[in-house]
Amino acid sequence: MNDMSTAPAFDHRVENNPDPVPGARRDEILADPGFGRYFTDHMLLGEWTPEEGWHDIRVVPYGPLSLDPATAVLHYAQEIFEGMKAYAHADGSVWTFRPDANAARFQRSAARLALPALPAEVFTASVDALIRTDIAWVPQGEEKSLYVRPFMFASEAFLGVRPSRHVTFSVIASPAGAYFPGGLRPVSIWLASEFSRAAAGGTGAAKCGGNYAASLLPQQQALEHGCDQVAFLDGTEHTWVEELGGMNLYFVHDDGTIVTPELSGSILEGITRSSFLTLAADRGHGVVERRVSVDEWRDGVASGRITEVFACGTAAVVTPVGALRWDGGEAVSGDGETGKVTASIREALVDIQYGRAEDRHHWMHRVSLR
Repeated sequence: MNDMSTAPAFDHRVENNPDPVPGARRDEILADPGFGRYFTDHMLLGEWTPEEGWHDIRVVPYGPLSLDPATAVLHYAQEIFEGMKAYAHADGSVWTFRPDANAARFQRSAARLALPALPAEVFTASVDALIRTDIAWVPQGEEKSLYVRPFMFASEAFLGVRPSRHVTFSVIASPAGAYFPGGLRPVSIWLASEFSRAAAGGTGAAKCGGNYAASLLPQQQALEHGCDQVAFLDGTEHTWVEELGGMNLYFVHDDGTIVTPELSGSILEGITRSSFLTLAADRGHGVVERRVSVDEWRDGVASGRITEVFACGTAAVVTPVGALRWDGGEAVSGDGETGKVTASIREALVDIQYGRAEDRHHWMHRVSLR
């Protein structure tokens, strides 16, 4: 297994939790962690001001944050976040997947939200510091992982509309079970016709909470129509497929070509997305990034030109799409089951993440040995 160079040392302090979760209880949690329900014993915090820059980075016991009612993020939503995972390998080592890409996207998101850039080496070292502190929380086996959530928010107590002059950076972590413990399950997708996720010139390419908040009402509508997820079209012509509420989309054609909507400024540049495109090319598939209309999706599925549809993201890795539904119609992909291409590319990526396959692209970053 290739080892990307570890992040340089950075100044931080560690305050150990005096009341950690007992080992027996932690083992119970790791046996069935679910997703986002439990959190490790510690978290990382850091501060930024114009005068001092980034400073006071520390690992402290996990616990509530104390915020003034006038804290800027509560009023103007100036915040960003990332999502990534740590994986336990069979030899006891713990690795993260492409943290450099997460760090770069964190910087792009910060620029769009008028937040200070966090140096990439500090981002990676911060994630490493928390994982090493709570290494016992990294679950093993059955595609389990430790989900890591770095985030940054405007923490100045001030009601003026301007970029915050005090910013807090944090990293928390939560053990995660296999997303599909019984095997891949195709989902049904509701086509959003009334709402858009993002617009040209907006924040669609940034990973910020407002984009997800905007997806919640359409997601409720999807559930009301018996669907699992919602698909969004562009905000101008309402014609071009963009993404799901939190995942990028792919269309497998009958000639083996894999097509994904091109990045337009309103689509989040997913790290799993780019990894899949690389792995698909490795496996001999033609890879195309271009605009895809909803009519092409519907007509392609109906004619058999599009044989598989799937979505991807950090949490689920891959989600097969069994059907697209809208008022008055439905388009079922293939036989409605998980396609062979979908399954094979997913397997290729997961095998790299868990150390079962060669890391040819040097994506894995070793955090620690147990």
